[in-house]
Amino acid sequence: MEENIAAAHVNIVNDAHLTKYFAIVTCRNSEKDISRAILSLKNQTIPPTFVIVIDDGSTDKTREILRELQKEWNSLYIITNPDLGYDISRVVSNWNKALLLAQESGLPKCNYHMIATDDTVFDPHYAEKIIKYMTIDKNVGIASGEYSSERHLTPHGAGRFVRNSFFDNIKLYPEKMGYESAILHMCTFHGYSYKVFPDARFDHTRPLGTNHHFREFGASMKTLGYHPLYVLARTALYFVRGKPIGRLGALYMLYYYLFFRPKKDGYYSVFDENFQKKIRKIQFMQIKRRLRRSTRWPS
Repeated sequence: MEENIAAAHVNIVNDAHLTKYFAIVTCRNSEKDISRAILSLKNQTIPPTFVIVIDDGSTDKTREILRELQKEWNSLYIITNPDLGYDISRVVSNWNKALLLAQESGLPKCNYHMIATDDTVFDPHYAEKIIKYMTIDKNVGIASGEYSSERHLTPHGAGRFVRNSFFDNIKLYPEKMGYESAILHMCTFHGYSYKVFPDARFDHTRPLGTNHHFREFGASMKTLGYHPLYVLARTALYFVRGKPIGRLGALYMLYYYLFFRPKKDGYYSVFDENFQKKIRKIQFMQIKRRLRRSTRWPS
C-alpha cells in the first residue's frame, strides 16, 4: 500500500491533469468565517483550479470581504443571490448554480469537484491526500476526510470530493431533503464506492447540530424511504455510543423520522419510489448479513 501511495504521489506531481478540481462554497452572513475558509482552499498544497462561492443574500460584510479576496485571487468566482432570508433548502440549489456556471461558462474541465462551506478550514495537505487516494483507487466516486476523533463510515458533506466521471451520470444534485445521502446511494448504484480517509483533516469553526436538533437527519431518512429496521438499528447504535450526534440527537433523529410528513413536491417531497426500493433492498440485505454474523455459533 505504501508503494502504491508513493507511486500515486509521483503521478500527481508529474501530471497536473490528475490534480484538477474545483471547489464550491456556500455562505450567508459569514463575515467572521469566510476569509479563513477561502484562504484554507487557496493555501492547499494542491489548490483548486477555481473556486465558486455562492453568497446567499448576506446582509453583513460578507459581500465586501469576498470582493477583497477576489482581488487577490483571480480564480475566485462569486454568485450573489438576493436576500430572501435564511432557507436551508437553497443550499443544494446553490450547489447546482455553481455546477451550471462551471459547465456553461467555459471554465477548465476538472477531475473532481469539492464541497466546502463557510465554516470549514482544511489542513494544507487535505486535497493532496484525498486526490492521492482517489488516484490509487479509481472505483472511489466520493470521498472525504475527518474533522473529529470519531471515525465515520460515510463521507462528510463538507470536505467531500466527488469524481466528475461518476457525477457526469447525474449532472446535478437532487433538490430534495436528503440530497447528501442520495448522492452516496447513486454512487453505489453506478458501480462506484465511497470512503472516508481519516488522515485528511479539516475543522469546523462553528459547532455542528446546535440549531436544527438533527431534524434533517430523521426527515431525510423518511424522504429517502429508509427501511424502518435500519432506522431503529442506527438510532440504537447512536444512542448507546453517544456518538456522533449524542443521545439526544439520536432521539430527535428517530422522532423526525416517525413524525415528519413529506410534501407533495419540492424540497420536502419524497424521492422516486424505485429509488426508495433500491435503498430499502440494500439496507434489508445489510440487516440480514449482520443478523447472521451475530447469531453464528463459534466453531
